[in-house]
Order: sequence, then C-alpha cells, then structure tokens
Amino acid sequence: MSLLRLEDVEKSYGKEEVLHGVGFEMDTRDVDVIVGPSGSGKSTLLRCINRLTEIDGGSIFLDGEDVHAMDENDLRRRVGMVFQDFNLFAHRTAVGNVTLGLTEVLDLPSGEAHDRAMEFLDRVGLAEQADSYPAELSGGQKQRVGIARSLAMDPELILFDEPTSALDPELIGEVLGVMNDLADEGMTMLCVTHEMGFARSAATTLTFLDDGRIVERGPPEQLFDDPEHDRTREFLGDLTEIH
Repeated sequence: MSLLRLEDVEKSYGKEEVLHGVGFEMDTRDVDVIVGPSGSGKSTLLRCINRLTEIDGGSIFLDGEDVHAMDENDLRRRVGMVFQDFNLFAHRTAVGNVTLGLTEVLDLPSGEAHDRAMEFLDRVGLAEQADSYPAELSGGQKQRVGIARSLAMDPELILFDEPTSALDPELIGEVLGVMNDLADEGMTMLCVTHEMGFARSAATTLTFLDDGRIVERGPPEQLFDDPEHDRTREFLGDLTEIH
C-alpha cells in the first residue's frame, strides 16, 4: 500500500480552478520533487495534503486512511511541513519553537520535550543556537529550526514548500545539505522547489505541474534528458539555465 495517494484532487478559489484532477502515489522512503511555473498550484497541493486548505473534490489517503476522516492534529503530526517563510514564533527561542508541538500535540512532559528538541536541533547543526530567538538567526538557520520542528514530531512524511526561495544564495546550501542528509537517511519527502541540483541528485520522482495539472511525472533523468512533452522540455530547459 502506498504511503500517500491522491485521487482526482480538485481545488478552486471562487471561479479560479487551481487543481484539476491531480492524482499520484508515493511510497515510504520516496523523495518526490514537484516543479512548475508560478501559479501552477504547487503550494496549494501541499496545503491540501495536510488540510491547511480543504479540497473541493477527489480524495487523499495517508497509509490507506482518508485524511479527511482524521483528526487534524494527528494528521499534522504524521505529515510535517516546512514553510517557505519559516513560520516560527518570534517570541520563542529555537528550542521553544521545537518543543511547542511536542508538549501541545504529543503531550510530552516539558523536560522530555526539551531533550527531544535539543536532539533534533543538534541533528540540523543548531544545538549552539538553541536559546536564540528567530530575530537573532539567519534565514538558513530559521529554516533549519523549521526542519527540526517537523522532524521532532516523528512524521511519516515531510512536505517542503519552496524551503530555499526566501534565502540569500549563500544560505541555500546549508538547508539543501540537511535535506540531502534526510533523503540519504530514508525520510519520505514531497518537495516543491526550483533547486534543480537537488531534484537531479535526491529525487526518486520528478513531477511537472502546470496550470493545476500533472503534465509529466517520472524519474528525474527522464524528465531532464528525454521528456515526453514539449512543455516539460521548455520549462526544465529554462529553469536549468537560470539555476
């Protein structure tokens, strides 16, 4: 059974149709990368999976269970999300941001939550910044706190919504380094990104989404080197040249 399965997912905002019958499957340990032009529905798709946005049609299943029949807190524990704009609480330290879900959602005692938070901050190379507030951290450090926050919940799947797009170029590498390490360790990841090097090296599957539809989906080398559709070739050619 697939870990994640989408069937004919539809989403509209008013008269604007954002997702048109999107469907695919992911297995445990897969690293799927979604690419596409601005406004193609990539971020909306991720938000639909963990129900930050509700779908208008179709179905989404996590390990065979309809996500719309699940408790939202349980779903978001099992499906972590790393946001483009970090989504850290400014009044909490790095360790405080990581412990919040552990105490509020998993109901861990504060001491145990703190130890677990420190374990995962260390895993992303930020143990020494545990007592720093977001304003005292670089963009790359903030994003790594966001990754530690998701990892600490022991998710089955992590969604990455353009995790490097808000970063200065010199900070991108530190976040991609953590993501590559997670891929090597077998973390199941669904990533929206324009980082073509990561897509080539880490992805098991690459999906090209355009106008809310999957144009092409397959191994990265197929889409990069021998795509079936001219639109895929045009988009990936332009994106690779830019990056």
